[in-house]
Amino acid sequence: MIVSMVEQTIDVDVPLRNVYNQWTQFEDFPHFMEGVEDVRQIDDSHCHWSTKVGGVRREFDTEIIDQLPDERIAWRTVGGDVKQKGVVTFQSLDPDHTRVRLAMDMDPQGMTEKAGDALGFLDRRVKGDLKRFKGFIEEHGHETGQWRGRIRPSDRTPPGGMTPDPLRDGGPMGGGTTGQPGPRPAPDAWQLPPGPGDPGIR
Repeated sequence: MIVSMVEQTIDVDVPLRNVYNQWTQFEDFPHFMEGVEDVRQIDDSHCHWSTKVGGVRREFDTEIIDQLPDERIAWRTVGGDVKQKGVVTFQSLDPDHTRVRLAMDMDPQGMTEKAGDALGFLDRRVKGDLKRFKGFIEEHGHETGQWRGRIRPSDRTPPGGMTPDPLRDGGPMGGGTTGQPGPRPAPDAWQLPPGPGDPGIR
């Protein structure tokens, strides 16, 4: 298995709460994520993705395994044509500025993606996605929706054998919907460090 780890950071000129809330609106991802054609919410912690990258169409499902409002969202794929896991973290720089850090482990599938990864295409695509997210939220000035529920990781070891170690320092693409949080399943997960205070649902 060839695992490619990418990490990018960007500063956004929008308050932390608004930035985090917007990231939970996964069905808006096609507006700023290259190659993402559709994201369909299944429930609070699962989404179905349709992508087209380098002319190759893929569909897959993601599961959020750790979500702490205003701090982090961690996810993994649980079915389909893509194998990846990652974490996005949010840090307030001041009342009006937020730092977003995205780290991912990905197993490139097929010769096209492996060749692209060797040339750094994946890293540049993630960097471009963050820039477009910055433009999207700064242009709107506020989030298009929010979901502020809490998902906690279990103590179980993740299946599949893809190493999560490069992501531990960060603390999906999973799901988040507007409205009040409902019951949560206990997902399989690798352990991520708890956030300070762990405020739960707010």
